Amino acid sequence: MSATIYRAETRGHANFGWLDSRHLFSFGHYFDPERVRFGMLRVFNDDVVLGGEGFGTHPHDNMEIVSIPLEGTIAHKDSMGHTEALVPGDVQVMSAGTGITHSEYNGSPTDVLKFLQIWVIPNVRGVEPRYDQKSFDTSAPGIHTVVGPKGGTEPLWIHQDAWFSLVRLDAGSDAVYTTKRPGNGLFLFVIEGTVSVNGELLARRDAIGVHEEDRIAMTAADATYAVLIDVPMA
Repeated sequence: MSATIYRAETRGHANFGWLDSRHLFSFGHYFDPERVRFGMLRVFNDDVVLGGEGFGTHPHDNMEIVSIPLEGTIAHKDSMGHTEALVPGDVQVMSAGTGITHSEYNGSPTDVLKFLQIWVIPNVRGVEPRYDQKSFDTSAPGIHTVVGPKGGTEPLWIHQDAWFSLVRLDAGSDAVYTTKRPGNGLFLFVIEGTVSVNGELLARRDAIGVHEEDRIAMTAADATYAVLIDVPMA
């Protein structure tokens, strides 16, 4: 097995007052040549936005963008005419394709917003932009796959042979995940809890990228919530 451990405290950090952001991969003012991407997984940001603040209208193109609210409400508006609110339990996907503009604000004037924003390099460029979001009940223990490739059976889809799963494990429980596509890598980010992944102990906000291996075995030391991404390496 070839694995890379990303400890929480080694992430890139940017604090603009209204935004406190942690970057697993090079982003914005943070650049590390050893942390540009994991296969087609290009951005993994862990953002905290103060009440009443947010990201003004800005452009994207040729990127698959997945947003996962952890606390609070994301107020989303885009050039495709969508005006939406996302709360914990929701997952949002956007295919930027030929180009979109959008804004993301904290939907509360006082409460903090916490969310993950994840970018995946698409397997096709220049597509028509699209948006979708769905709500999921992932409270039960297990591996809940919520995003997959176009043409698959998952509730949400993106333009890449990648799958996103939300993992819930009770203390002392085990789970095994096997890649859905030969040659894909597996990337797991611990939102909350402590879990052993293929023998490596990960704590809150730690991550691991596994490649040259088609499965990961997880054993939770305590109640664990994680994001697992099954993604092409090239």
